[in-house]
Amino acid sequence: MKLARFEYQGQLSFGVLDEETNEFITIEGDPLYSLANATDPNSDTGGFASDGTRIPVDAVRLLAPVIPRSKVVGFGRNYAAHAEELGNEVPGEPLMFLKPNTAIVGPGHPIVLPAESQQVEHEVELAVVIGKVARNVPADRVDEVIFGYTVANDVTARDLQQRDGQWARAKGFDSFCPLGPYIDTDYDIASGGIGCQVNGVTRQESNLSLMERSVGELVSYASSVFTLLPGDVVLTGTPAGVSALQAGDEVTCAIESLGRLTNPVVAAQ
Repeated sequence: MKLARFEYQGQLSFGVLDEETNEFITIEGDPLYSLANATDPNSDTGGFASDGTRIPVDAVRLLAPVIPRSKVVGFGRNYAAHAEELGNEVPGEPLMFLKPNTAIVGPGHPIVLPAESQQVEHEVELAVVIGKVARNVPADRVDEVIFGYTVANDVTARDLQQRDGQWARAKGFDSFCPLGPYIDTDYDIASGGIGCQVNGVTRQESNLSLMERSVGELVSYASSVFTLLPGDVVLTGTPAGVSALQAGDEVTCAIESLGRLTNPVVAAQ
């Protein structure tokens, strides 16, 4: 089931994607917080309450599928080839960092290049959306706390990352965490193509099966450090091929069967 958050005729709504008709079936409330009230998982809306209203996908403005309430947890160097292209090794334990929730934007929202940086780069990633309060979750039980998956772009000011010696500023600017277009609650993460295009030219191309550490390992590790809350997002690392973005570019991050996330790039005003 693919869930979206969108604006339609001035109203914010949530909907379930009907891929056969390319329509959203609107549902009541935020599905992340009404999951426990879902009744029939085999219905068109997965059991979420709905009045049956259908809206064509082309008629809405898609927003980030997660309302940012708490935090984004990232993991670096989780693909060996990406670690190598930056002159690093895969770390002996997960390399974790945080992005503020204010970095989250949706499809079509501009990535704003800050004046402080001359080297802002794209990083396509699989994003995990947490659905339950999670603390010290064993890796083999992580599925119990995951709500679903979406596509992310972990935008990074590479020059500031190298200059600062830590990653908060480099990864924390507003608009530096595009998410979307949907949350897929049934996505199979065992394998699948992952890639990024800039102005239609492929920059990153890999497979989820090449992650050094699994989603289970990463979410479990994060939950051993701090409590994960519903709506938290966990980023699982990017493959090789990162490159600089320029004002006027259009960047598309895509994961096979999960979706395509496209954002324009603009200079700060």
